[in-house]
Amino acid sequence: MKAFYDAATQIQNKLIFDWKETGKKIVGYTCSYVPAEIFYAADILPVRLRGIETDGMEIGDSYYGPFICSFPKCILQLAGKGKFSFLDGAVITPGCDAMRRLDECWRKAGEDYQGIVPDYFYYFDVPHKTEAHGMDWFVTEIHNLIKSIEKHFKVWITDEKLLKAIRLYNKGRRALKALEGLRAEDVLKVSGTEVFAATVAGTVIPREDYTDLLEQWLKKLKKSGKTANGKKRLMLVGSISDEIDLVELVEKTTGAVVVAENLCFGVRYEGNEIPETGDPVESLAKHYLGKSVCPRMYGKYKERLAFLQEKIGRARVDGVIMQNIRFCDLHGAENALFERDLEALGIPCLRVEREYGPLIETGRVKLRINAFLERIAQGGKR
Repeated sequence: MKAFYDAATQIQNKLIFDWKETGKKIVGYTCSYVPAEIFYAADILPVRLRGIETDGMEIGDSYYGPFICSFPKCILQLAGKGKFSFLDGAVITPGCDAMRRLDECWRKAGEDYQGIVPDYFYYFDVPHKTEAHGMDWFVTEIHNLIKSIEKHFKVWITDEKLLKAIRLYNKGRRALKALEGLRAEDVLKVSGTEVFAATVAGTVIPREDYTDLLEQWLKKLKKSGKTANGKKRLMLVGSISDEIDLVELVEKTTGAVVVAENLCFGVRYEGNEIPETGDPVESLAKHYLGKSVCPRMYGKYKERLAFLQEKIGRARVDGVIMQNIRFCDLHGAENALFERDLEALGIPCLRVEREYGPLIETGRVKLRINAFLERIAQGGKR
């Protein structure tokens, strides 16, 4: 777990340094809609941009203003402080409007803070619908991204290289599916904090290294385990979260265990492998856009609710904690709908509004969760 924890709790880690020292390129990206396989096919390390290690907000507030989600502001703050100086490029996507604005805010901040905008700075558009016209649009966007990478980095991304990258990432997806299966067992083999650290690490560690570490860890986990001793089994859903502190807060201070999550950085798409034959770009588009359960996608609420219900049943969840970062309209609104519909099915839910990462008010959140666990112990009724 040490390699996973190091990667999950630091902007840079040893494996990133090792990659950089070989002279290879690193590109950061902001959203799970970006097909990481494309960069790997070009022998470029894709690193998911995160907001941890933020110790202030003067830069983020200056260009964003106060009334907006703190996650993209933390990314901008770190960029302004030079924390992303190891990047050779960055790809910004409109996961939400706040993330869309990161493109223009980062560029504007670059006029005042010299050298913080990477030489390769690309805006990758993502449709809000999966109908035929939306899928065609996304395929075109992927082709445009590939051409842009090839032109800037002087590389050639062939179908064969893409299929090889897809096979590598699928291997990791199978391991994550096996890890998720362990969480559903009566014998507790792994904590939610450990799983979350491992999944976050997968967004910043070179994929060969990550898959090898994950498979080795799985072998050890299958031979270990202890009874959960009546711990309440919780599911964590909602706004983007890459801080293991939030999961630790749930587990270490309340005595519960997180057995499932539906978070952008979590084990959301385990088992959803990409076809390893046919047109790789179309396969990537169908996977990254067509299988999304993000609330930014129009007309898919019923599918997202069914997805949650399936996970809740499989992991035998006692209660669902729905968190959203303050000013996150997408998850704030959808969490209210989830709460209404899941409570009607007899599934206890707790909605918590919070700040991101180092700004989180731990005392208040801990108090709310403990009260929620008391409610579950008393039968889950309001």
